Amino acid sequence: MLLELAIGDAYGAGFEYVSKRITREHNDLSGYIQHPRHGTAPGCYTDDTQMTLAIAEAIVSDDPWTRDQLARRFVEVYKRDPREGYARGFRAFLEEVRDGAEFLDRIRPESDKSGAAMRAVPSGVYPDVQTVIARSRLQAAITHDTPGGIAASVATSLMAHYFLYDLGPKADLPAFIATHVEGPWTTPWRGKVGAKGLMSAHAALTAITQSASLSDLLRRCIALTGDVDTVATIALGAASCSREIEQDLPDVLVAGLEDGPYGRTYLQRLDARLRATMDLA
Repeated sequence: MLLELAIGDAYGAGFEYVSKRITREHNDLSGYIQHPRHGTAPGCYTDDTQMTLAIAEAIVSDDPWTRDQLARRFVEVYKRDPREGYARGFRAFLEEVRDGAEFLDRIRPESDKSGAAMRAVPSGVYPDVQTVIARSRLQAAITHDTPGGIAASVATSLMAHYFLYDLGPKADLPAFIATHVEGPWTTPWRGKVGAKGLMSAHAALTAITQSASLSDLLRRCIALTGDVDTVATIALGAASCSREIEQDLPDVLVAGLEDGPYGRTYLQRLDARLRATMDLA
C-alpha cells in the first residue's frame, strides 16, 4: 500500500500540471522525470506521501484518534524531514508552528482541495465501514472541514477498505462508494484533474475500474493531466490491495524510489505493520 502510493506520488510529481506534450513524450514508466518548474528530485515523493505517513504511523502506534494526536503527527513528519511539494502557504505554516497544539490553534480548515484525501488510504485498514468513515472524517476535518474535503477523504479510505476486505468485484466499487458517500461516483471521470479533493478521488476511482494492472493504472492516472500526483497516490494505494489488479510496477520505479530514513525500506516496514493491525483486529 504505502510503497505503491509513494511510487505513484513520486512518478506523478514529474507530471503535475505539465504540458500535454511532456506527458505524451515521457509517460512510459521508464523512470522518474524532473518536473520543469519544481525542485523535487526524480524519485522523491511529495507531501502526499509524507502526510500519509502521519496517518499510517498513528494507526500502527495505536494513538488515540483525536485532533490533538493527529495534528502532532502532521507537524512531526514534516519537521523531521522538510521537503517541497506542499502548497506554498501550508508549507510556510508548517515551518512556523512548533507543535500540534499550535497547529490546531492557527489552522483554518476551510479548504476543499485534496490535502485530506491524499493521506486517507491507510484509514481503510479498519475492519468495519463505520470506523473507516468516522476516522477518515475526523482526520479530514482538521485541515479540510468542508463537504468536499471530507467526502473525498472518506471515499479514498473506503476504496482501500473495499479491496483489503475483499467486499466485491472491482466493477462494483463505484456503487459501493456511492452507497456511503454522496457524489458522482458511478459516472466515469473525464478530462483534466483540478485541485479539489473530489476531483482527485473521482478520477482515481475511475482509473482503478478501467485498469487491469498497476502499470496500466499509473499511466492512465498521469494521462489525465492536472493534479496527477494526487490521483496516482490515491489510485495506486487503493489498487495495490486488489486481487483483480496485477501488481506489476516496473523494477526501475521501485528501485528508483528514494531510500533515505523515510524512503523505500521504511515504507515497506511500515506497510508490514499496517497489515499486522488488520490481523489483530
